Amino acid sequence: MLVCVQVDKQQQSKDSVYFRDGMRRIDFVLSYIDDKDGEKKQDRRKEFEANLKKAGLELETEDKSESEDGRTYFLKIHVPWEVLATYADVLKIKVPFKTNDITDKKDMPMSWLCTPYRLPEHVMQPEPDYFTATFDKSKTDFFLIEDKETFFPPSTRNRIVYYILSRCPYSKEDKDKKGIKRLLNNGTYAMCIQYWTRSRDAKCESERYALYKYWARFSRFYKEQPLNLIRKYYGEKIGIYFAWLGFYTEMLTYAAVVGLLCFIYGVASFDENVWSKEICNKTIGGQIVMCPLCDKKCGYWMLSTTCSSSWQSYLFDNTATVFFAIFMGIWVTLFLEFWKRRQARLEYEWDLVDMEEEQQQLQLRPEYETKCTHRRLNRVTQEMEPYLPLTSKCARSVLSGATVLFWISLIIASIIGVIAYRLAVFAAFASIMKDSPTNKLDVVGSLITPQLATSVTASCINFVIIMILNFLYERVAIKITDMEVPKTHVEYENKLTVKMFLFQFVNYYSSCFYVAFFKGKFVGYPGDYAYMFGKWRNEECEPGGCLIELTTQLVIVMVGKQVWGNIQEALVPWLCNWWVSRSARNHPESLYSRWEQDHDLQSFSQLGLFYEYLEMVIQFGFITLFVASFPLAPLLALMNNILEVRVDAWKFTTQFRRPVAAKVHNIGAWNEILNMIAVFSVVTNAFIVSFTSDMIPRLVYKYAYHQGNESTMEGYINNSLSVFNISKFQPENRPDDGENPDWFYSSNITTCRYRDYRYPPGHEKQYTHTMQFWHILAAKLAFIIIMEHVVFVVKFFVAWLIPDVPSDVKARIKRERYLIQEYLHNYELEKLKIQLSQNGPNIEQCTCPATAATPVKMEVFSDCLS
Repeated sequence: MLVCVQVDKQQQSKDSVYFRDGMRRIDFVLSYIDDKDGEKKQDRRKEFEANLKKAGLELETEDKSESEDGRTYFLKIHVPWEVLATYADVLKIKVPFKTNDITDKKDMPMSWLCTPYRLPEHVMQPEPDYFTATFDKSKTDFFLIEDKETFFPPSTRNRIVYYILSRCPYSKEDKDKKGIKRLLNNGTYAMCIQYWTRSRDAKCESERYALYKYWARFSRFYKEQPLNLIRKYYGEKIGIYFAWLGFYTEMLTYAAVVGLLCFIYGVASFDENVWSKEICNKTIGGQIVMCPLCDKKCGYWMLSTTCSSSWQSYLFDNTATVFFAIFMGIWVTLFLEFWKRRQARLEYEWDLVDMEEEQQQLQLRPEYETKCTHRRLNRVTQEMEPYLPLTSKCARSVLSGATVLFWISLIIASIIGVIAYRLAVFAAFASIMKDSPTNKLDVVGSLITPQLATSVTASCINFVIIMILNFLYERVAIKITDMEVPKTHVEYENKLTVKMFLFQFVNYYSSCFYVAFFKGKFVGYPGDYAYMFGKWRNEECEPGGCLIELTTQLVIVMVGKQVWGNIQEALVPWLCNWWVSRSARNHPESLYSRWEQDHDLQSFSQLGLFYEYLEMVIQFGFITLFVASFPLAPLLALMNNILEVRVDAWKFTTQFRRPVAAKVHNIGAWNEILNMIAVFSVVTNAFIVSFTSDMIPRLVYKYAYHQGNESTMEGYINNSLSVFNISKFQPENRPDDGENPDWFYSSNITTCRYRDYRYPPGHEKQYTHTMQFWHILAAKLAFIIIMEHVVFVVKFFVAWLIPDVPSDVKARIKRERYLIQEYLHNYELEKLKIQLSQNGPNIEQCTCPATAATPVKMEVFSDCLS
């Protein structure tokens, strides 16, 4: 029976991470409010806590009178050694049995240059390097156990507690009613764990405070991450996320430098931009009359008005663009291959090498065990296990897939609606803004155009739709994933990841795909324009071309998303915590206990780490799928990620309760998603260079259609514009009276120009495509084929050349497996000798030696144990 001892609040140490006796460490804390009408909850808690004691856990309750609000009870949980040893055996946890005797390689030359970026050794390596083996409770003296209280790290103790909590029943009548998740959902308990603040007691020093001190402070942005300490406190799942984020940020440095050099090349070769000079030339671009961009409400305009946008476009649309697109195709392969090597090293160092799928059976989701009423014999373990019939599984999968397709179709429908809006209101904005007072503003007057007004309003509408659909789909994705009843936690997360990413992929990239591959491609020509739904004339690109518009779209979406994301990640949890703890934040530490401080923090949601990965993978897509249009994208991503690492670290250590530690093999389904994006990015960049950029038409003109004997770009602008007879405009296409500028009426203008390669009026094939158009199209297709094949060949060669597992890691794995066999053999042999010496000639009376620990009767929650 649990006794609640009343202790004087002024004398009780609220700063301790131990029970009142100062000896037993607090491994987990549950909180609850004792409702007046909560008899069912009281009964559930009573049964649940009784079963926890049967499982061997030790409990201690802080009465509500001891809490700051006078309403909340805190149930402190300690895992004694016997329980830790039992479940370490059940969960096949690896522990050290011998100090690593393989000498590290010598320091790299010039390693002293990295000294400013290093952290203290005790932070980077909180534990010595050991060889490890799967824990066996019957052989405790085989392992290097110096102190039982510190032998298992906080993340392992935390994982074992949660394993027990998630399988502990809370109802006498129905044994299927079990698990802390259900009790949290019905309000019986609320979860919290230890807080991060520094303890005034030296022996109560918190790993969380050490992480805050050396990792989460923004002044440490240039320092390396203490990954081993992160793993020790938060577990492998969160540790691998930060390892991946840090490695991704490191690799971005190389892409950012090359992208910056390409941008500098564009600036340095500014004067070589002959076609922009022709556009800005009053005798060339100033004499070319362009056809209206919309029906009735748009007038004729001079090509020279696009002078500034043409110069801006050249910064990103030059020969360096092709080089950078090819470089990024190779960079992404190097990133993924080197990450495999980094991941392989972490798998060895963090004892994840032998974490096979069979071991996941030991970590079945409680929901799976509860919902799957059918049982069958496992051919491997020869034990009965729960399973989902094939017919039920297929039906659930079909329904889930149909739901995902429906929501993706909903996004596509909303995109089409936004495009229709853009087409419908462009002419209206052109008419309204023609005589708008904003045109008289000195600085921004020329920038406020119908195109800008249309884009801004359409972007706002699109943003609202995206947010609404995101809000709804997140809940739908969780519901249909729960409906599928995945077997393990890893399977559940992978299914949810794929569903969410497919939706977010369409949601975030749709606008960029539209501008890159559809806008301005199907507009027809004057006199025969193409219309959407037969009503709205298809949208043309900005006067400066489609590439500069894609660049603008990419910058706005990417930078805006990153800035908003960082503000939201940092500000929202901080404001919520400030509001919750406003009445207690001025209290001295002795009155505001650690568990109360942690109780007032935000809980880390089920999708918390998913959104961290999603944010970075979406960014990864931006800097790979569309990087040919904006070489500075990796630089912006690098600057964001340097901040992102510290924002996430600060958030984890100060704003959220410590998540339940989890062990994962790698970054899961994100690996396949990154590989998919890497392959897809080669195709998209090849198409951007070919069809969105003007690179190929310029090269074809320079080497096949140039004027004179030398290959120059002079005359390119005149060559790239076709001619249309104004008198042939249909009445519905002709500008209304008063829409044209004054200079149009003062001149005898009979033709206008438009972007295309068609025969002029009067030609026998007038308004049909010229041979140059087909030459350019052939060159574009040839470039796509050549670029894709070159990049893919290099990618596959690099992937083949770089081994996934470093040679020294392979050697350590082999050495460890050899030592395990040798040491276990010697251990058993030594035990046998001791038995023989103790029993003498009477071998029949030989019995197995008793373990050092005193047997404790407890209930073990595991399907793998009888």
